[in-house]
Amino acid sequence: MAKEQTEVRDLQEGNYVMIEDTPCKINAYSTAKPGKHGSAKARIEAVGVFDEKKRSLSQPVDQKIWIPIIDRKQGQVVSLESETVAQVMDLDTYETVTMQIPAEQDLSADDNIEYLEFEGQRKILE
Repeated sequence: MAKEQTEVRDLQEGNYVMIEDTPCKINAYSTAKPGKHGSAKARIEAVGVFDEKKRSLSQPVDQKIWIPIIDRKQGQVVSLESETVAQVMDLDTYETVTMQIPAEQDLSADDNIEYLEFEGQRKILE
């Protein structure tokens, strides 16, 4: 599986974390002081890497948590199937895959792009 474990206290904004079995990017991380009967708690606000949904998590800082290992890859646009879908060739494996084009992005054939890949999910970076 493409993930590893770490403690919640080792996370930072900008890191990836698994929340609800979904890889997410942390955009806010804060800790609360330990209470009378427990350990310090961390509050994590994150956005799904592939589905853009907001998720949050509250865990003790010494709790183990999964972090996805997301590959950052280089690709080249081979062709555009429509305004929202592109055929992209991986520049390492020469494998061609179909990917959604981000809404604000204007791509054309032969453009070099960067994309993320995790367990068969792919996303073009803006």
